[in-house]
Amino acid sequence: MKWILIVVGVLAALAALIAIVGWSLPVKHVASRQRTFAASPDVMWRIITDVDAFPSWRSDVKRVEWVANAGPVTWVEHGSSGRITFSIDASDPPRRLVTRIADPSLPFGGNWTYDLAPSGGGTQLTITENGEIYNPVFRALARFVFGYEATMTAYLDALGRKVG
Repeated sequence: MKWILIVVGVLAALAALIAIVGWSLPVKHVASRQRTFAASPDVMWRIITDVDAFPSWRSDVKRVEWVANAGPVTWVEHGSSGRITFSIDASDPPRRLVTRIADPSLPFGGNWTYDLAPSGGGTQLTITENGEIYNPVFRALARFVFGYEATMTAYLDALGRKVG
């Protein structure tokens, strides 16, 4: 019984420490990832804006559904991260796309800016995340365990497999 109490106490102390560290971190962060692809900016643009095709090349997206409303283009991705609603804030084909998480009930939010530039017959894609993590425990884990760039890196890896 004594060992169980010690283990529970250590786990509680660790959880408290993670929460305290999370509270000390800023809610907002900026992270960026860049990769060059052999495809042209026009081809890359078509791929990153073809929402219906996401489940065919992104393993984290099982299905998408469109949200009909009078506002910006909005869709819901269903997948490994649950149900996340996105919308397009800005679109300048084939140079720049800005999408944002459009669900204020999530413990995180923010936007991704996709900048596409011609590069040696291909395209240099830079994704910049202006993110917000509201839960202090998630904030600490994102900063010190997962990294702010993990989702962008996974996206770029999947895009690389799609482009070939």
